[in-house]
Amino acid sequence: MSASAAPPSLDSVVTSVATKLMAATAATSAQVSQEVLADLVAYFGVDVSFLRYNDHSIRASRLVAEWPVRTGIPDPDPLAVVYYTDADPVFAHSEHAKRPMVFRPEASTDDYQRRIEEGRAVPQTSLAAAPLVSGDVTTGVLGFVKFGDREWTTEELNALEAITSLLAQVQARVLAEEQLRYLADHDDLTGLHNRRSLLAYLDNRLAAGQPGPVATLYFDLDRLKAINDYLGHTAGDWFIRVLAERLRREADDIDVIARLGGDEFVVVPAAPMDAETAEALAYRLRNTLNERVSIDGEMLTRTASIGIALGVPGQDSTSDLLRRADQAVLTAKSAGGNMISVFTEEMSLKGELRNDIELHLQSVIENGSLILHYLPEVDMRTGEILAIEALVRWQHPTRGLLSPESFIGVAESINLAGELGRWVMRTACAEFAGWRSRGVGHNIVLRLNVSPVQLVTDGFVDTVAGIISEFGIDPESVCLEITENVVVQDIETTRVTVAGLKDAGVQVAIDDFGTGYSALSHLKSLPVDTLKIDRSFVRELGSDPGDLAIVRAIIALAESFGLELVAEGVETEAAALTLLRHGCHRAQGFLLSRPIAGAAMESLLARGRIALNFSVSQRL
Repeated sequence: MSASAAPPSLDSVVTSVATKLMAATAATSAQVSQEVLADLVAYFGVDVSFLRYNDHSIRASRLVAEWPVRTGIPDPDPLAVVYYTDADPVFAHSEHAKRPMVFRPEASTDDYQRRIEEGRAVPQTSLAAAPLVSGDVTTGVLGFVKFGDREWTTEELNALEAITSLLAQVQARVLAEEQLRYLADHDDLTGLHNRRSLLAYLDNRLAAGQPGPVATLYFDLDRLKAINDYLGHTAGDWFIRVLAERLRREADDIDVIARLGGDEFVVVPAAPMDAETAEALAYRLRNTLNERVSIDGEMLTRTASIGIALGVPGQDSTSDLLRRADQAVLTAKSAGGNMISVFTEEMSLKGELRNDIELHLQSVIENGSLILHYLPEVDMRTGEILAIEALVRWQHPTRGLLSPESFIGVAESINLAGELGRWVMRTACAEFAGWRSRGVGHNIVLRLNVSPVQLVTDGFVDTVAGIISEFGIDPESVCLEITENVVVQDIETTRVTVAGLKDAGVQVAIDDFGTGYSALSHLKSLPVDTLKIDRSFVRELGSDPGDLAIVRAIIALAESFGLELVAEGVETEAAALTLLRHGCHRAQGFLLSRPIAGAAMESLLARGRIALNFSVSQRL
């Protein structure tokens, strides 16, 4: 500035500050504030200026900007964070001050003078401090230090008030931006990272050139719904917050903990980690989560299923890594929960198949890609065909013929089991009626499997009766098979449904008998016609005395209740002969016949019997 030029007015200084601060953002506010301080130091002819924000949560003042910037700052910087409980009276006054203050060299400010001397090596100073005020809260302070003494006019102090008002607005705007950014990246219930933040983090960790492998631990709490149902969702939320805090406590070697929503969490260790180390970490975290939580006087605990997957930077994408971890945790939950599972390629193949089935099953039911095969039930004494069991198959365009084990579980999980069951029932009854109209199959029983979903569906009995009537089939020639575990799980519903089916004239069989343990106690109250011995007890007959003991008990039970008895899974001659010797002559299994298509089944029914390939003398 030339000697003849007039100094700028206070109003123009305030306007210049306002112009600079208007463009400040959360990312640039500290730098812009420093530039403003440099201008003000020059204008007011002082030696030092500083801007500090109050952190009332810890009763401290944090340094935001200063001019000139100190050199040779010690570590830690004694001025970076100053706690009001430890501050001198002059500094502490800025915690709640509402008007500008001026401190000049005098006895009452000796402590302050000494603090400045320690930080700046200046023996005597004067200070003007103007508070940043937002509403009724003092949010910071703008300070100017003169080495020596300086008077401040009323006009200058008024200008400082105007400037601190502008700085308070910037501070509020920055805090709002930071809060929005925090909320965009964090879960509002737990404060953990959210899905968006996790994805961005993993994208960076998996970039080419980054160290790896990157381990990801996917947590899924087991049966949290029980807490929500019993104590309410507020209690469930509290439970999740407690578990989130426990994960934080174990975060020494963890970079990111994220909540994906509901009861699902993802943990990513900070350092590259192999599967064995990641599994050890998973066990440690699981033990922490399994500790009891006190909620409303209840001591509660939930277990966690954990899936582990590893990603290679530059090779695997974030979606690849999370998909694998998700498949691993599904495997852990399928194993009964409270398990830890490390991803394998076999899981990937199963996951791809499941996704394929889930996406296309609905259209498959409608477009004719499903077919029925039939498994004969044979009198092992004569080879006579006594019944046939309808088994659904999916003729997949690329995967070939899929067995029901591949897609029945998926159908149940996506609420298609009822529709699939109705398709099987209608198709089997239509084909069965066609055979009879052509003079075959009049003395056999058609067996149809019933899913748990069908059993509890309103109007199921009416649906069965309607389909049988539509195709003109004698109800007694149709037998519906209900698995034993379904009987055990919901005995009251089963009892009502079975009674309705019996009133409609249909036969009922308990399938997979011997695996439900407690079904025996209910057997006398269920009007069933047939027990089918589960294949797990038949497979090793002739070599496993334990299986023989169980089978003999089931044979005696069936005789006591006057029930037909069918052995499933007869695959060896030894099993067949053992069954015959102990009085069970009805059976099905690969030794007798594999499931065959409808046309082949009609031809077999026309012959009426199957040629047996084991000795008649041995059978008798």
